[in-house]
Formats: sequence, C-alpha cells, structure tokens
Amino acid sequence: MKRFLTALLLFQFAFSPYPSAHAQADEWNALKQESMAFYNQGRYEQAITAAKKAVQVSEKALGPNHYLVALSLNDLGLIYSAQSQYTKAEALFKRALTIWEKSRGPNHPDVGTALNNLGEIYQKQGRYDQAEPFYKRSLSIIEKSRGPNDPDVATVLNNLAGIYNTQGKYAQTEPLYKRSLMISEKALGPNHPQVALGLNNLAGLYQNQGRYEQAETLYQRALAIREKTLGANHPEVAKNLNNLAELYRVQRRYDQAEPLYKRSLVILEKTFGANHPEVATSLNNLGLLSYAQSQYLQAESFYKRSLAIWETALGSNHPKVATSLNNLAQLYTAQNQYVEAEAYYSRSLAILEQKLGPNHPNVAKSLENIALLYRKMGRD
Repeated sequence: MKRFLTALLLFQFAFSPYPSAHAQADEWNALKQESMAFYNQGRYEQAITAAKKAVQVSEKALGPNHYLVALSLNDLGLIYSAQSQYTKAEALFKRALTIWEKSRGPNHPDVGTALNNLGEIYQKQGRYDQAEPFYKRSLSIIEKSRGPNDPDVATVLNNLAGIYNTQGKYAQTEPLYKRSLMISEKALGPNHPQVALGLNNLAGLYQNQGRYEQAETLYQRALAIREKTLGANHPEVAKNLNNLAELYRVQRRYDQAEPLYKRSLVILEKTFGANHPEVATSLNNLGLLSYAQSQYLQAESFYKRSLAIWETALGSNHPKVATSLNNLAQLYTAQNQYVEAEAYYSRSLAILEQKLGPNHPNVAKSLENIALLYRKMGRD
C-alpha cells in the first residue's frame, strides 16, 4: 500500500505551462522528501514542519481540493499517526479521502489508500468495529481496480487479519495471512521483503496460538530473506531478530533470546542513533528479558532508558510511554515497592485511556494490573 506517495511529474504537469511550475514543484518535492527523511529517522516534529509546508505549497499552487494536495495531507496524517495524534491524523485522512473521492472517483486506488489509512487509525485506537469496514471497502476497491493478486491487496489483507488476530479470532486470521502471503510470493517472488513481512505476521499468529515450532520456522525464513535482500545490518533485519528473540523469551529460552536482542539493538543504534524510538523498543525488550530472569537492577536500567527515549521522541502521553510505565510498575511490584508501582500504573492507565479510549484491550489489562497490585497491598 502506498503510504508516502510521490508525484513530482504529475505535479509539474498540473502547473504547466506556467514558468513557475517547475520551481513550485521542486519546492514541494523537496519538502516532501524532507518530511519522509525526518519521519524515517523518528524526528517527528521536524517531519511535521516540512509536511505542513508541503501542504501549504500545494494548496497555494493548485487549490485546496486538488488530488495532489491530498498526497500531502496523507503524508502529514501518517506522521501524526506515528505520534499517536489520532484525532489530527483522522481529520487529514478524511479530508484526503473526500478530495480523492470527488476528483478521482469513489473506486480509485487512492481512495483505497485513504480508507486503509483510516482503518489503521481506528485499529490503533482499538476501534475495531470501525476499522473493519474501512479495510473491507479498501480491499474491495484495490481488488477491483488492480486485480485480486496485486501486492496492495496483500497489504490490506494483512491489516484486516491484524484486527482479527488482536481480537483472538484466529480462525478468521489465518486464511487472510496465508492469502496475503501467497499473493506476495506470486507477485514479488519468494525472497522479497514483502514476503518476509507476511511470514512475520503468520509467525506472530502461530506464536499467539502457542504453535512455537511453526512460528520459529517462519521467523527464521523471514530473517534469512531480509538478511539476503536488505543486508545483515538493515533495521528490518533488526525487527526480525527482535521477533525471534521474543519467541525464545516466551518459551524461557533466554540464552538464545539475549544475543538476538543485543544484535538487534546494535543495528538500530548504528542506523538511527541512540535516541530513536526503535532503539527504545529494543531496550524495553531487553528489560523484559532481564525481568524474566529476576535481574531487576538491569531491567530497571533498560526500562528507564527506553522511557526517556520515548518521552523525548514521542511525547509524554504516547502509548509506548504507557508501556514503559507499566513495565516499571510491574518491576516495582515484584520488589514490593508498592507506592512506586501504584504511581507508575496510574500514570500508564491515564495515558492509555486518553489515547486509546476506555474500552481498548490495553486499558483492560492496565486495570487488571492495578487490581492485582491493590490485592497485594490489602486494598481489595
């Protein structure tokens, strides 16, 4: 699925034959590329600044309802989504959707892109009943406009399956992941990075079901594909290493998990720098590994480093910050530091309720953790 869409030649054509066309197109394209670069580096504030300017340039040149303006709106929405600023992202995706429906027609692939992005917004907030029809309509559009075996069909199938996987609807999840994988393999070849993504998702399903041997085989195949096609030090390889390490951790195969976590961390730090959100994820997972082995001081150090990075990069009210706070609270609970644990659990819960809504599964889990803490404190 096209997330950051580029259309320099189209943009230039839209201005022709005016002399300023190329200059304006170059400015727009430069801002677009700049926002993408900052986004990929996790520098979201700078990415937002560049993306907003790109919107302004395109609106001034083409008017507010041109289909190319929607490209910039789409990009800005993706950046806000990465920061969990879902209200802003939703408004931008809806405006892009409206523009594309009017200018391109209701069944254009760009409409499918906007619908998919809106579905992702709702999915991230746990609004699964709203996300599902957006994914289904997106899937229908992409299938009709590009055929049932287009790689973008595989992307939407993956997203739809992700909803069912989160809801524990495994019987509905597996055929979608398998169809997505089959499409990617046929369209792109068995060793394409998109195939590795499909393998990862199917492996994650099997892990959730306790089908660990099948999950391990798929994770290892995905890792081999990404190492071969992207290189041993690519961040996508780091994600694969992390997934395989997580599988080993849940099976208590700690000696196998640790070197994978550490290699993942090294790759991410070299690629993005020490303060990138992906680095924080790796640190958090090393904290989980240390916690599982009762290495509490080491776990605390990893969790706190992770928390500091996420707060700086994503803001103090991001759901990932809530994850760190929750993990620290569990750590303090295990050490009978109940006052500290309560403070961290409470802050984590407040973030989750604000960002994800009161009915999200993560909110339910947070409430459960607080209830367990209160039992330990004799506050039933």
